[in-house]
Amino acid sequence: MKNLANIAILGASGYTGAELVRLLSHHPDVRIAAVTADRKAGEDYGSVFPHLAGLGLPALVNIDQLDWDRYDLIFCGLPHGTTQEVIASIPRDKKVIDLSADFRLRDLAAYEQWYGHAHRAPEMQKEAVFGLTEFYRDEIARARLVACPGCYPTSALLPLAPLAAQKLIETGDIIIDSKSGVSGAGRGLKEGSLFTEVSEAIHAYGVGSHRHMAEIDQELSRAAGSAVIASFTPHLVPMNRGILSTIYVKMTQGIGAAGIHQALAARYAAEPFVRILPMGEVPATRHVRGTNHVLIGVVADRRPGRAIIVSVIDNLVKGASGQGVQNMNLMLGLDETAGLTQEALFP
Repeated sequence: MKNLANIAILGASGYTGAELVRLLSHHPDVRIAAVTADRKAGEDYGSVFPHLAGLGLPALVNIDQLDWDRYDLIFCGLPHGTTQEVIASIPRDKKVIDLSADFRLRDLAAYEQWYGHAHRAPEMQKEAVFGLTEFYRDEIARARLVACPGCYPTSALLPLAPLAAQKLIETGDIIIDSKSGVSGAGRGLKEGSLFTEVSEAIHAYGVGSHRHMAEIDQELSRAAGSAVIASFTPHLVPMNRGILSTIYVKMTQGIGAAGIHQALAARYAAEPFVRILPMGEVPATRHVRGTNHVLIGVVADRRPGRAIIVSVIDNLVKGASGQGVQNMNLMLGLDETAGLTQEALFP
């Protein structure tokens, strides 16, 4: 029999946890050995998520019931601010992928500024690898702790980081306008996520202060080799899943929109999950729903020297659990695309 890697999923009763179960249940090289929840501990997984019933999954348990020695890799899908102490309690020989924001920011002072409290596992933060797979593939493969990026940063950084690194855009003039489905707010009961609050409307939130700004600035600054502060505004739209980011850039002298399109096409030519559309075409969220794919389009702005980039992802897959599985494959020495070859659900 094939020797399967045993996987534990902490916080498996949320949307990202359920998406991990959906993806990993058909993965050829792993076994879901444990799923945890707080309020729903003791319940059958299929009763919490009926669409995942019949998979032979273990019942949900509390984290303190786990025997860490049984698992080869642990996914942590717990809420922000609760993950640091849990991960610090996991034996050092276990590989961990964190889907929260708790280990994404390298600067501990920046973490305290954006999240309102001191980091509770600063020594572990030093070893965490930022899990944007296409940029940190080698580091992820060697890592013990990987911090998966947020969904908004993933949609913005994949098109912008190569352009910043190659000095093809003016990094002091970047505008990111992003729109997300409601699942990005999590499964917890929130007034702002109620159907009557969201349906037939669109609204901006976190204007000028959204926490994902810190990740975007961190990675763009790293790519550019100098400090970058981008303008970023997220919006909530009445759909279940998906992110569309419309990005406005000013190109450096002598570079046209076709030039940045060619640069992105060359950078991602060998990447299994990133596709650059033909020049002038733009993607829609329905083109990636349920997949780990990223589609990027480039259009010349009517204003000389400027371009408009449109990037789409599924916020629960490439923006969270799918990117986590992609990183897991690297950490376990597996085929990077294993468990992630689904086509988009359409219509």
